[in-house]
Amino acid sequence: MIDVNARLQNCKNGFKNLEVNQTAIDSALKWLRTWLVGEMFQAYVPQINYLIEQQKWNFLLDAFYQVIPFGTGGRRGLVGIGPNRINTWTIQASAQGHSQYLINQYGQAAGQRGVVLAFDVRKYTQKGIYDDTLANPVMDLDGLSLAEAAAAVYSANGIKVYLFQTVRSTPELSFAIRYLNAVSGDMFSASHNLPTDNGKKVYDQYGGQLIPPDDQLLVDEVTTNVKQIKTMTLDAARKKGLLEHVDDRVDAAYHEAAGRVSLSNERTLEIVYSPLHGTGLTSVYPVLKQLGFDVTLDPQTSNLSGAFEHVTFNIPNPEVVESFDSSLPYAETVKADILMSSDPDADRIGIMVNHNEKWQFLTGNEIGIILTNYAIAKYAAGGRLNRNSVVIKTDVTTWLIEKIARKNNVQCIDDLLVGFKYIAAVMNRLEREATIDDFIFGAEESHGYITGNYARDKDAACAAVWLAEHAAELKKQNKTLVDDLNEIYAAYGYCHNYLTEIRLLGARGMEQIAHIMDHLRNAQIESFGSFIVDSRADRWQGEPQPHLSKTDTSARNVLVYYLENKPQTERMKVTVRPSGTEPKVKMYFEVVGNPCPLDALEDEKKKITAIRQELEKSVMRYCYQLLDVDFPDRGFLLFWQLPLDDKLKYFEVEDDLANLKTLADPSSRKSQLDKLLSFLGANPVKKVDNAFRKKYKTGILEFLDLQQ
Repeated sequence: MIDVNARLQNCKNGFKNLEVNQTAIDSALKWLRTWLVGEMFQAYVPQINYLIEQQKWNFLLDAFYQVIPFGTGGRRGLVGIGPNRINTWTIQASAQGHSQYLINQYGQAAGQRGVVLAFDVRKYTQKGIYDDTLANPVMDLDGLSLAEAAAAVYSANGIKVYLFQTVRSTPELSFAIRYLNAVSGDMFSASHNLPTDNGKKVYDQYGGQLIPPDDQLLVDEVTTNVKQIKTMTLDAARKKGLLEHVDDRVDAAYHEAAGRVSLSNERTLEIVYSPLHGTGLTSVYPVLKQLGFDVTLDPQTSNLSGAFEHVTFNIPNPEVVESFDSSLPYAETVKADILMSSDPDADRIGIMVNHNEKWQFLTGNEIGIILTNYAIAKYAAGGRLNRNSVVIKTDVTTWLIEKIARKNNVQCIDDLLVGFKYIAAVMNRLEREATIDDFIFGAEESHGYITGNYARDKDAACAAVWLAEHAAELKKQNKTLVDDLNEIYAAYGYCHNYLTEIRLLGARGMEQIAHIMDHLRNAQIESFGSFIVDSRADRWQGEPQPHLSKTDTSARNVLVYYLENKPQTERMKVTVRPSGTEPKVKMYFEVVGNPCPLDALEDEKKKITAIRQELEKSVMRYCYQLLDVDFPDRGFLLFWQLPLDDKLKYFEVEDDLANLKTLADPSSRKSQLDKLLSFLGANPVKKVDNAFRKKYKTGILEFLDLQQ
């Protein structure tokens, strides 16, 4: 018989040495007791005991100090054991609270109209965290398992469930909710996160995510009013008519709706498409094929897999240029014109363009600029523009979209908070006002776009249609999407947008994030280095006051600094906000130049980019100083998504890396290299090679004579 009190005392003693407040420790101990003695958690106890025996105090504290937050969009994070992890318990607790919310809001209609559940490719297979010799309830936990666990709860609460049997994209879930007239839906996914993560996004009856204050009602129900989790077997649910599998008529209707956004009949283009092991195989690919495009799947990344094994860093994110590493060689081999990709739940799209015999990556803002200009031109040519024509974007999305819209007498709703749900909310308003046909395009900088009126979340499929047909039209003119973008820049001014972050993990990281935001909000900052602050906007100020809800306060935790222009710039802006889904502070930089002749554009780009780089370092160094971190200049060459602790640890081991050169045996050099960089995860050399190269004038593998 395990002595629970002795186990807890061991934890208490271990937690004392951690740099974290007592409140977090007390909460972790409370939840540990619950999981050690609670009947519903008994399957987890052997692994919890293992963690205690191994004295994994940091890991235990982070896993148990809180219930994983149920935010405005749902829950997302590491799969694992404990209340601060994604597992069957946290998902079912969410479903119970969501069931209560739906019954409160819709009464009997909640049960009759039901919820739609979809999932992507994720599956937890990480080794070396728990005892791999013991049974582990979270090992091999996948999206279908989570969806079925939630279905058991919804049906037990009398709410009908429409369940996809195999993986589908997030935008198809959004479409299905509208198509089936459901009251809500869940997407089991962690979007573009690492393979270790999973989660659940909650959608409303319109196919979008809830916005304040409605989302607060759901959060409160999940976090404070769940007293008992009701469950029913899936067989019993089927017999009672409470569980129905979604059939292929929804697929067909979705594909038709996404393809209907086409604005051109031009199809002559060689396309390679990579779903990055995800659900784009069920959305982007069939939609393009149905429209008659010549699309070839990248053989490396077109198998469904939650391991994302052929994606650099195992980060299947089209925002990250390295995500194209595996598919680019194939695109070169078949002499493709463009290479497109989508993230695992296929709501974001990325693209590389074969331009002048070189492949060029386009950022999310650049894609948005191209598509805005393309759509407005097509609408104008078709006589579809009027005084109500509108494009919509979030505040951190490139200003050039607004500038293009205004120049063409198109409205631009441009001040929305971060999150596609705010774009969806405007679309809902336009639909209520019977002006949805005047909606042209919605965009956010993180590679998310929507057009038409078939969904209320971003969709890689509709963006792929426009990109492909526009590229095909340009090809007839011996031009590429890059040529088109450059012409836009020359006409409107080069707009350089850049996103970076300070990633701070664990309970201590949450405190550091709060410290940075509190300081920036309360201090009178006159400058960041040589950049003079002209004005600051705090989204906590302004209407509505008071805030609509706690979730509204959280979403509006955004600070915008407008900086005095340099002689070369028309506009400079920095936006700082904590992520709503990950442990990091995000920073969006925007530097806009002036219109210039096309033949002077490359020099203009270099000048504006150099200003942005200087601005980035000035702002980030200011924040690093708040954490008492002396960040070296070469640190800005490390992979930008590395946690700060990992970046600092790299510099601690850098000399040790160089000293491996003294080992005569290449296999010893290689094994020691792998050991030194094991903390960096997948593709470790690539994450730090630029910083090493800056100091040693060559890359790590070349320096150690390990190149193949």
